[in-house]
Amino acid sequence: MAWISLIVAGMFEVCGVLSINKLHKDKSLPALLLLLLCFGLSFFFLAVALETLPMGMTYAVWTGIGASGGALLGMFFFGESRDWRRILFILLIISAVVGLKLIS
Repeated sequence: MAWISLIVAGMFEVCGVLSINKLHKDKSLPALLLLLLCFGLSFFFLAVALETLPMGMTYAVWTGIGASGGALLGMFFFGESRDWRRILFILLIISAVVGLKLIS
């Protein structure tokens, strides 16, 4: 259950990053509320995961999901660079997160 909470927290982290982009373009109250909701839910599920999982690994996985998810969404939906080196480093983030899980 803790791992599911952690993955959900990471997904809301990615939604929060998307909300930052939306707020930057819109500057409206609904966009701000969406941003607060996404990050609030992300922190809530992160706190649930932290009740069981060790803090260092949990934070690394959460930030890894947020960083790689945000970068991938930027490439797919916002026309950011799809250079092979960028993809390589995203894969390195993902492999580091998987490695942390395997050794813990």
